[in-house]
Amino acid sequence: MGWIDTKSGGYAVTLDGTRVVCRNAAGRTLKQVPAKLRDDAEVVRLRQLAEWLERHERECREQVDAWLVRSLPVPVPLLARVWQDAAWQGVLRDLVVAPVGADGSAEVERAGFLRDADPDPVRGLGIVDLDGDSVRLGAEQGVEAVLIPHPVLLEDLEELREFAVELGVEQGAEQLFREVWRRPDEIVDEGAGAGPRTSWDAYARGRFAELRHATARAASLGYRARGGYAVCPLVEAGRPLEAAYWLGDEYPEAETETGALEWRDRAGRRLPLAEVGPVAWSEGERMAALVYAGRVVDEEGEAR
Repeated sequence: MGWIDTKSGGYAVTLDGTRVVCRNAAGRTLKQVPAKLRDDAEVVRLRQLAEWLERHERECREQVDAWLVRSLPVPVPLLARVWQDAAWQGVLRDLVVAPVGADGSAEVERAGFLRDADPDPVRGLGIVDLDGDSVRLGAEQGVEAVLIPHPVLLEDLEELREFAVELGVEQGAEQLFREVWRRPDEIVDEGAGAGPRTSWDAYARGRFAELRHATARAASLGYRARGGYAVCPLVEAGRPLEAAYWLGDEYPEAETETGALEWRDRAGRRLPLAEVGPVAWSEGERMAALVYAGRVVDEEGEAR
């Protein structure tokens, strides 16, 4: 944007990204906005705009993350509409997208890196496919919606990451280089007559000096705390569910120790671990691992 004159001493201000920049009457850009301009109407207005832009960019990232984590189909016309917004385009550009198949799953063999979204429904989306060719995904190709596949669903993920580096891909949302966790091939039952396992204890016994430290860490990572658990809403194969990681339910100032990770359906029923799909498993374990990493570490450097 252009320079805007202030009411004080010939100064002018503008936005550089989300930072307010100031120049003096001689046209020299200053390292910081002078203190005397702190309450200037134009400076205040630009700071408010910068705060709104930061909030808008964060909301765009959160929405795209929800599309990815919950495997939600995104209509091509919607992507074309928001593509004109620099914040949206910054988050969406170079994400791997794939047409939605007849069964609602991603047609990964037709996937590619998103490079353009045209309002013309015939042209639709412009992508660089996994062979390095530029192709279109739109009405002419029978594509009405796409999925942003979770990386755990992408075959040959390591090779795809290498290809992305070769293309100079820099994703604004965490997709290709998002860390993934895979469910062990064999989930052992709890024992004869005990039924299938419904909890995963790999991140249990993580000690926090105060419960509020654990809940604050979960919140800072984008997870909600409810009923003593950190929870992550998910959708797997069209089925709503949630991952829940025990943090504790004592007073906020009380010491706590983390417990098991589990997955529940919409009715609150614990799912047998063998029924947990790949995206739900990866995102649930990701949540637990990130929260667990903030546990107390003793003086010898050993986490407890």
